[in-house]
Amino acid sequence: MSDTPSLVQGTDELLVSLCNSVTRVLNVATTCHIQYSGMVQRIKKTYLKPDIGCFVLFDGGFSGLVIINFSAAAAMELYRSYLLNMGMSESDLASSHTSDEVSNVMGELMNQVVGDFTGKVRRELQTHITQNQPKMLVLNKQVQLSVDANLDNPEARRVTFYTASNNIFYLELAVDNTEFIKLHDFDAAEVVDPDAIIAQAAQPSRPASSATADTADVETEALLKSLGM
Repeated sequence: MSDTPSLVQGTDELLVSLCNSVTRVLNVATTCHIQYSGMVQRIKKTYLKPDIGCFVLFDGGFSGLVIINFSAAAAMELYRSYLLNMGMSESDLASSHTSDEVSNVMGELMNQVVGDFTGKVRRELQTHITQNQPKMLVLNKQVQLSVDANLDNPEARRVTFYTASNNIFYLELAVDNTEFIKLHDFDAAEVVDPDAIIAQAAQPSRPASSATADTADVETEALLKSLGM
C-alpha cells in the first residue's frame, strides 16, 4: 500500500494508501496541488467538525470509518476548481459553502477518493471491502461520531491536508487494529486507465479485412506475372 515493499501491512500503511488516494483524486479532479503533512496524530475519538463534515463507512475484509472535515475556504476552493475544470462558468457556481450544490460536489469527490482506495485494497491486499454512500453535513459545531462498523479494537488517526491556497482540511481514519501478512509473492493487478482505453479506441486503425485483401491482391498479381499475363 506504500511505496516501500513490506511483508506486513498495518494501520499506518492503510492510512498512507488512503492519503495517497485523496491527493491523487483531488489533484486530477480539481487540478489543484493537494498535499498532506508528514506527521500523523493518534486520536482516541473521531469527530465531524465545522464547516463541512463528510463520512463514509466501509466493511468486508476489514471494517472502518473515514471522515474528512473541510473548512469553508477549503471546500469552496475545491468545489470551484472542480466545476471550473469541468467547464462550468463562474456565474453558475454557488457563492456559499452552505449551498446544497457544494455538499453534493464534495460528496462526489469523497466517493471517488474512497472508490480509489477500495480498488487499491482489492489489488494490493487481495481482499474486498464495500462502502456506503458518503454523507455530507454542514456544521456549526463539533459532533462526535459513534462508529457502528463492527470495530472490536479500533485505532484512529488524523492527518492534515493543505490545498494550493494553503486552506486546510483534515482526514480521520478509524479502523480495526489489524495486519496483512504476505504469505507469498504475487503481482498486483494493473490499474485500468479508462481514458487511455478511450484514446486508444479513438485512434484510426486499419481493418484486418483490408490488410487481408491487400495480401490477396499481391499474391494474385505475382501469379499472373508467373503465367506471363
